[in-house]
Amino acid sequence: MEFKEIQFQSEKGIATMTLNRPDIRNAITHPDMIAEIKEVCRQVNEDMKTQVLVITAVDPAFSSGGNVKDMKERKGMFQGTPAQIVGNYRRDLQDVLLTVHGVEIPTIAAINGSAVGAGCGLALMCDIRVASRKATFGETFLNVGLIPGDGSAFTLPRVIGMAKACELIFAAETIDADTALSLGLINHVVEHEQLLEKAWELAAKIASKPPQALRLTKRLLRSGQHSTLPEIMEKSAAYQSLCHFTNDHDEALSAMFEKRKPVYKGQ
Repeated sequence: MEFKEIQFQSEKGIATMTLNRPDIRNAITHPDMIAEIKEVCRQVNEDMKTQVLVITAVDPAFSSGGNVKDMKERKGMFQGTPAQIVGNYRRDLQDVLLTVHGVEIPTIAAINGSAVGAGCGLALMCDIRVASRKATFGETFLNVGLIPGDGSAFTLPRVIGMAKACELIFAAETIDADTALSLGLINHVVEHEQLLEKAWELAAKIASKPPQALRLTKRLLRSGQHSTLPEIMEKSAAYQSLCHFTNDHDEALSAMFEKRKPVYKGQ
């Protein structure tokens, strides 16, 4: 696929997807953007050499989520009967967000600017969030007479706790990066010019780990959000057994005893 709505690059195990529609504040609710995001997710899932996916955007916004002009004009995914709009949400916005959530490698959102509505929802679908000091965050659905249709009712309480999530969603106010950091919504705040450098530095640390164990670790963490402790223990034993029979496990032990850096091959 030729990418037009996004920019995509991959180097040294780190893939970077950059939303590239600043004219609509990188809204993610039209078909071409959705198709390209899903294609990137498919590619990184299939490429065992890719260890981390960084998601960012062309300034000035990270993502406005839904295209409010389309909402006003009732076109695109916002047109049709109530039943048709339900289908539109499932096929379009919710499908692309679930696809990002389902990426098998660690994901880092490098949030360069405003992340509101489903744009905040997109950031929440990532495993780690790094923000520029220019970034702002808002669960602003109620301000346009809507409810969180992007999964934030599930993700946000799990990230910052129910009470704080309720306040952000009910008040529908926009917060700055330092406030987001204090709430635990993001992991790091850096100067705007250092955003990608910080994201790639973190990605490089993650990409240095054994590929198969890394993917299984993410799968285990995700399972832990909706499993009992005994269920996670059972799954952990199974995954651990698989890891014991990888060449990378042997390489990690050899490197430890030989006091050198390991060289992992994803085998």
